[in-house]
Amino acid sequence: MAMGSSRLVGAALMAQLALILPAYYVYKLTTYLLGAAFPDDVAGNVVLITGASSGIGEHLAYEYAKRGAYLALVTRRETSLREVGDAALGLGSPGVLVLPADVSKPQECQKFIDDTVRYFGRLKLVYIFWHHAYHLDHLVNNASISQVCKFDEIQDVNHFRTLMDTNFWGHVYPTRLAIPHLKRSHGRIIGVTSNSSYIFIGRNTFYNASKAAAVSFYDTLRMELGGDVRITEVVPGVVESEITKGKMLTKDGETKVDQDERDAILGPTPAERAGDFARAVVRDVCRGARYVVEPRWYTGVYLLRVCFPEALAWSSRLLTVGGVVGAAASTTDTLGKWLVDLPGVRRVARPPSLSSPEIKDQ
Repeated sequence: MAMGSSRLVGAALMAQLALILPAYYVYKLTTYLLGAAFPDDVAGNVVLITGASSGIGEHLAYEYAKRGAYLALVTRRETSLREVGDAALGLGSPGVLVLPADVSKPQECQKFIDDTVRYFGRLKLVYIFWHHAYHLDHLVNNASISQVCKFDEIQDVNHFRTLMDTNFWGHVYPTRLAIPHLKRSHGRIIGVTSNSSYIFIGRNTFYNASKAAAVSFYDTLRMELGGDVRITEVVPGVVESEITKGKMLTKDGETKVDQDERDAILGPTPAERAGDFARAVVRDVCRGARYVVEPRWYTGVYLLRVCFPEALAWSSRLLTVGGVVGAAASTTDTLGKWLVDLPGVRRVARPPSLSSPEIKDQ
């Protein structure tokens, strides 16, 4: 009897899917075409970007600048941030506000949100006949730090509180404080997460956990806010940045640049240039996308996770954790590192900038 009931329930669910899926995909296609035909015009919008001094955040600032948006740029490194701000002005932004701050500290988040609203509020009083008078339109939560070590190598997990505070709470604090302003402007939150939230990547325990937490946060928040504030989740693959240059936290909680460890984790995975990534993201954000997976081919990896999770876990362990047979055991003794060291692979898979260990330090 129970087996018969289960079959009936299964058949009923399949019948519902057969009815619903065609209509759903028609809806998705229609909204995509409308978004492509009538994208949002962000000229004159105020866009706040965290983690804006390098990599993804820097190039997102440039793309918004080219579209004529005002920019509020946030990161801890003031000198680098001012350089990005000057470049954004040269690319077409009508105004840039530089806000040195740490997104893991709620008091500093409160200050940069208030400073943004106050500064651009005064600025827009001069242009009283503009099409709107809102002081915050897009919040881009992008700040992030990475970690490379196995969980059982860590002596004190408290070394990674800073990572969790930056990668998760650094999304929560600005979002909470910005929502009242974004509701008035019917604005948008753009949360930059990571493909590690659904792909098994060895030796990134806390980084993976922080990104998965951010994904769940945005999915739940979208449901709660409805249409009052729109949310776009950006899921980067391997993209040109300081993290993919090898900047990471070690098992002792120290920051260093280690490109051998980087290669042991990323292997021969192709890295997308930050400019190409940012161009695709801002284009899709303006089209109203709820999710942006870039590079696009990572969508296939997500399907692999859903359909064959065991195969994905096995291959990830083989590439990023397991050692090469016959070689001395070490943290960089992985199949991924061996593959990227093959002649010509690194040149094809990596932009030249990722060969340099130099990062911005101010």
